[in-house]
Amino acid sequence: MSELFLVSENTTSYGKDLGDLKLMEKILHEFAEIEGVERVRLSYLQPAEMRPSLLQAMIETDKVAPYFDLSFQHTSPTVLRRMRRFGDSEKFLHLISQIRALSPEAGIRSNFIVGFPGETQADYGDLADFITAAKLDAVGIFGYSDEDNTEALDLSDKVEEEVIRERVEALSSLADEMVSLRAQARIGESVRVLIEDAELQEGRAAHQGPEVDGTTTFIGTNFEVGQYIDAVVIDSMGADLVAQVQ
Repeated sequence: MSELFLVSENTTSYGKDLGDLKLMEKILHEFAEIEGVERVRLSYLQPAEMRPSLLQAMIETDKVAPYFDLSFQHTSPTVLRRMRRFGDSEKFLHLISQIRALSPEAGIRSNFIVGFPGETQADYGDLADFITAAKLDAVGIFGYSDEDNTEALDLSDKVEEEVIRERVEALSSLADEMVSLRAQARIGESVRVLIEDAELQEGRAAHQGPEVDGTTTFIGTNFEVGQYIDAVVIDSMGADLVAQVQ
């Protein structure tokens, strides 16, 4: 084991049932001290529960990746309330600015649902403006669809399927553009890459989560799976990076 990946329905809530809302930040260092662990990664963080102490612990604890998988889902307060979630564009952008003030190279990713019942054109526009401003490292865009045994199934004001498809297509294109710009901005940045594919000479830097985010590739090297390589980013393509050894 080299990278320890902590994921749950809501990782930020760990400890609530044990009577300690700050338990995660108290035990992070213990994960980093496990023999053989070189990197600890937290995933599925609820923005409304990202308290300053957890943010500080994630940035300052040795071996914990500066990686924030924030479950925004949307940015319109009205849509979020219908989802039984909290927040808005202003609060989310403030959280992002807090993260980048502490760690400018931190990776930030999120998924968004387009066409949730009641979503207006203005709500969609708010989400598009947020994605432009946030400059996230990875973005997933998904169209809403009815699912059995969910509260949303019985909500009124369903968005037409054709409108959902159009919004998903447009927002996905915008998100790809913004992610590419964020990757380009990393050229010249120092990264530590975990090699995961010896044939492709490909791996992941600290800001890149497994499978869903971009990768970092080396050219003309012969690294083995499991190696950590200190390198400098020299190029990008979409969310993916190209690096060379320092």
